Amino acid sequence: MARKRTASATTLKPDPVYQNKLASKFINCLMWQGKKATAMRIFYGALDQIKKRMPDADPIQVFEQAIEHVKPTVEVRSKRVGGATYQVPMPVNRTRQQSLAIRWTIAAARSKAGRPMYLRLADELMAAYRREGEAMAKRENTIKMADANKAFSHFAW
Repeated sequence: MARKRTASATTLKPDPVYQNKLASKFINCLMWQGKKATAMRIFYGALDQIKKRMPDADPIQVFEQAIEHVKPTVEVRSKRVGGATYQVPMPVNRTRQQSLAIRWTIAAARSKAGRPMYLRLADELMAAYRREGEAMAKRENTIKMADANKAFSHFAW
């Protein structure tokens, strides 16, 4: 079965404000139904909130560091051996680390209801920067699962 073609890293242009490719990727992942202007408004609103709450820190550095903190090093993948399915710990490659970190951060911000999205996103990014928050909890749970299933690491393919 052919895999769905994705935009390569070469076609991704840096975002217009900070000239950062990671920010551009994050905006694209944040976007729903092709509404890029709305996604950009949410992202830049969140960075403005970070600038207000942390005046001594550069908001794009806080964002980059938050994503770096959320990146998982190992994850578990299902492997069927005989009749049993084992959760096998596997190292995560760099591009998947980045996409998981972005996905978990956005999902954590979306899960909190009752406030505008840019405020929820700002809270989640600042929490990840401080190594706290829902996205960091997801990362820790993933690493704990891999550690708990270390006995099955010889099934890695």
